[in-house]
Amino acid sequence: MRLTLLYDADCRLCVPFAGWVARQDLLVPLELVPCGSAEARARFPGLDHAATRATVTVVGDGGEVWTHDAAWVVVLWATSRHRVLAHRLSGSAAGRGLARGAAYSAAGLRHLLGPGPGATPGAGGGAGWDRDDDYAGRCADACSPNRQG
Repeated sequence: MRLTLLYDADCRLCVPFAGWVARQDLLVPLELVPCGSAEARARFPGLDHAATRATVTVVGDGGEVWTHDAAWVVVLWATSRHRVLAHRLSGSAAGRGLARGAAYSAAGLRHLLGPGPGATPGAGGGAGWDRDDDYAGRCADACSPNRQG
C-alpha cells in the first residue's frame, strides 16, 4: 500500500504539518503532493480538487480517500511512532471524537492564520485573505480570550 497526502502548499499550518510528516519514520510509503497542483490533478482526475484545498485529504493507491479526522488518523497510522495512537483513536467512539476535535481545531487555526506568504488571494484561509494580510500581526494585543463566569 502507498498513500498520498494532499496538502495546501499555501497554508501556514499545512506546510509545517507536511514537513513533520516528511520527517517521520514511515511503515507505509506516504507521498506529499500539493493539493490542486498539476500533479494532483493528473494523478487523481476524479477527485474534487476544490474540496482537497479545504480539508486534509489522503488517497490510497487502491483509490481509497480519507478526509477530515479520518485523514489525520491514516497519516498517524502510516508512521512507526504514532501507529498505536492511530489504533486508539480509531478503535472507540471516544477516540474518534478526539480525532474529530483535533481536526476541527486544526481547521479553525488554519482559517485564522490565513495563507502563507506568496499565496494567491482566497487560496488558503478563506475568501478575502491575500498575501499581504497578517492576521497574527493584526491580532497581537487586540485579541483576548472570553472571560468565563
